[in-house]
Order: sequence, then C-alpha cells, then structure tokens
Amino acid sequence: MNRVPQIVIHFNDVPIDKDLREHLEGRCEHLAAEFPEATSFEIHLSGELEGARCHGHVTGKRTRAAAHAESANNLRHAGDQVIEKFERELRREHDKRIFGPRREAQKSRSKRSTA
Repeated sequence: MNRVPQIVIHFNDVPIDKDLREHLEGRCEHLAAEFPEATSFEIHLSGELEGARCHGHVTGKRTRAAAHAESANNLRHAGDQVIEKFERELRREHDKRIFGPRREAQKSRSKRSTA
C-alpha cells in the first residue's frame, strides 16, 4: 500500500517559485517512500535581508519532527537543509523502533550453561 503524503509548502513574504516547490515536493515524496510512517510534511519558507529561512514539520504514525534552517544562501539551500534534518530525524526514530526490541531481546537471552 503506497500512500501519497500530504505536502504543504508556504512562501511567506517571498514570491512563489514553482521550480522550488516541485523540488521540495519531490524530496518529501522520496522521504515518504522510504519512511511510510511519515504522512504529512509542512514547510514554511521566508526570506529576509540577512538570508533565507525555512521551518518545517513532519507528522505521522508515532512520528513528529521539526527542523529549522536559517541564514542560508537562498531558499532552495534552506529547504534542502530542513529536509536533510528531517531525514536524519526520521532515520533515528525508524532505527530506534526497529533495533530497540532486538537489543532488548539479546539482553534478556539466557546464557547456555556448560556442564
């Protein structure tokens, strides 16, 4: 079952860039394919004199992550930084869910006795 994630990208006080929107949506769809527990991505892009800013949230089944990039060279760079942070956070949570029970099972395994 391959669900399409909800992806919302807001351009705050900057002109809307269709190419940037498609780029970020593609990267979010790639993350959603790799981590199916992520069902919603929300990204806010804004530009100021000192640089671009991006803030985002990922939500899903037992998943919540937030990321922020500031003082980046341009909006695309800021968006990419936020999505890379999403990927690191999703990977950490995913690995914790997968490998945590295995570690516990290894710790509780009874030792063989040599008699």
